[in-house]
Amino acid sequence: MQYEDPVNDRPQAALSVGEFVALMALTMSLTALSIDAMLPALPFIASELGAANPNDGQLVLSAMFVGFAFGQLYFGPLSDSVGRKAALYTGIAIFIAGCGLSIAATDFQTMLLGRLLQGIGAAAPRVVTLALVRDQYSGADMARIMSMVAAVFVLIPAAAPALGQLLMWVSGWRAIFVMLLTQALVVALWLGVRQRETLKPEFQIPLSLGGIGRGIATVCRHRVAAGYTVTSGFVFAGLVGYIMSAQQIFQGLYGVGDAFPAYFAVLALTIGIASVVNSRLVRRLGMRRLSYAAVVCITGASMLFLAFAHAHGGRPPLWSLMALLLMIFFSIGVLFGNLNSMAMEPLGHMAGAGSAVVGAGSSLVSMGLGTAIGQLYDGTVLPMVSGFAALGLLSLLLMRFVEAGSPASTAVAARSA
Repeated sequence: MQYEDPVNDRPQAALSVGEFVALMALTMSLTALSIDAMLPALPFIASELGAANPNDGQLVLSAMFVGFAFGQLYFGPLSDSVGRKAALYTGIAIFIAGCGLSIAATDFQTMLLGRLLQGIGAAAPRVVTLALVRDQYSGADMARIMSMVAAVFVLIPAAAPALGQLLMWVSGWRAIFVMLLTQALVVALWLGVRQRETLKPEFQIPLSLGGIGRGIATVCRHRVAAGYTVTSGFVFAGLVGYIMSAQQIFQGLYGVGDAFPAYFAVLALTIGIASVVNSRLVRRLGMRRLSYAAVVCITGASMLFLAFAHAHGGRPPLWSLMALLLMIFFSIGVLFGNLNSMAMEPLGHMAGAGSAVVGAGSSLVSMGLGTAIGQLYDGTVLPMVSGFAALGLLSLLLMRFVEAGSPASTAVAARSA
């Protein structure tokens, strides 16, 4: 099938599902790779650039999260105005500029500024790829595609800490930013050559602050969209808290040394396996049932483990912590595509702005709470596990509240009666 590309007015063939999933996964992985490849380098960056205390290394991640959260509010409406591809190119250019600044950094403040720019630029791949998927799929089909994207996408961050560590051994931590810059150029080239523009000219919306405000208001007024946006933030705040303190827990508390990337990879791959499982089950069981079961698993397992960890002075055996994290990460893999899809389900008429508000809202919640959990690291696993337990419970309560007043639950109740 051929389509006219409204950007350059030449016909482009629609990508196969396999190539589309691979391109979206590589594009979205810019964000994950920018975070996970940094983990082995955090203490070295903090030490070389003059950070004040050991936990300050986490700010290299936090700065990117801040830019990432706020950048989404701009790139979503921009993609509704100038098109998906033009918005992606703009974000990638800002990301590349941030990489260059980080490579040249000679003090910690310059590094944080470079990371802030990387976060702003990386917001475009996150929010615009979601709009690209929503332009072409909806409901369970969208959840299936997003789960397939997650299954491929997770392979890259799973290997990221090992890749970052290898680059450090060969050329030092600055080589990690050279690698990120190279990936951004590859993504831009692939998008330009193969991906058609999915925003039809008649659906373009002029960019304005008022439009951004109306998008925020629309999502905030919609019980399902707002509820699942915050739920997503709660769920992924636990993951952010883990990422913030993972290097300190595995290498500092448990002394795994250079084996840290292997532990990280096993957990990350669990998310990919769960995403594949979800893509096969979501049409049969539904997004809501699977999501509820996953959040129950996170909450229950974390609460039980918290008592066990207290009994071991906050330092339980490593095998037991890995068993808990495997259950939690599998559940997060189920939730990855479902929560975004449920939040976006009523927003098909404003996919770009909707994905921006959903993405920014969930990122702000997860970044704020996750950073707080990371900064509470005290040489034990208690802050991280407590975060998973508390946030899981909040997620369950919010999901019950959302579904109690949603049209879907009302229809189910009426049929049951």
